Amino acid sequence: MGLQNKVALVSGGSRGIGREIVLSLAKRGAYVGFTYLSNGEAAKQVEEEAKGLEGKVKAFQVDIRDREQVKKMVEEVVGIWGTLDIIVNNAGISKDKTLPFMDIEEWKSVLETNVFGAFYLTQAAAFYLLKKKKGRIINISSVSGINGIPGQTNYSTSKAGLIGFTRSLAKEVARYGISVNAVAPGGVETDMFRALSEKQKDSLLKNVPMGRMCMPEEVARVVVFLSDDDMSPDYLTGSTIVLDGGMGS
Repeated sequence: MGLQNKVALVSGGSRGIGREIVLSLAKRGAYVGFTYLSNGEAAKQVEEEAKGLEGKVKAFQVDIRDREQVKKMVEEVVGIWGTLDIIVNNAGISKDKTLPFMDIEEWKSVLETNVFGAFYLTQAAAFYLLKKKKGRIINISSVSGINGIPGQTNYSTSKAGLIGFTRSLAKEVARYGISVNAVAPGGVETDMFRALSEKQKDSLLKNVPMGRMCMPEEVARVVVFLSDDDMSPDYLTGSTIVLDGGMGS
């Protein structure tokens, strides 16, 4: 059966990694709801690109930092498609600055989006997975949360938090047939990477044995694997798959 007629929710799905995840799931027959914050044009483009695919795609304008908005959206998705099977916590932002000069809002906004957002979406959706005693939860972390990157104490903290969230939640819900895993890419060729300074880009690349950035579709392929009952065993849970081109080897 694979992903045919499975219902997935992806946070932050209008561009970058999230966009590739949404389209990759839909190509395999999943019904995919995704959130976006403000770029309605990008969200419409994803919906248009998904037309003709085996699955279906629907965008929801939601501030992932707003618990009530998230709960309402989850209820709406279940109302449309009847169930939930897969949760992908992808929404994330970065506001890089060295710690002594970091504004409190630069700290809070990253944690509120990257960690609180994952909590709100997972908690709202978890009851549906628990009820059916089946489901997949996938959190998009980063090698920044494993190795740390200078100028990213807020981002590294949030991504390390997602790894801890993954490990703990996996133990809580394993008995209910729900697997929880994380994907930790290195530098990915997205708008977030392109916004880095040349010095930061060079610093990232010189430590990557493959000599290139990870592509968004490569992250999406791992997410598809973790989402698919036919490919990924239930026994695989609580793990973080590092996708870094050999950087950590």
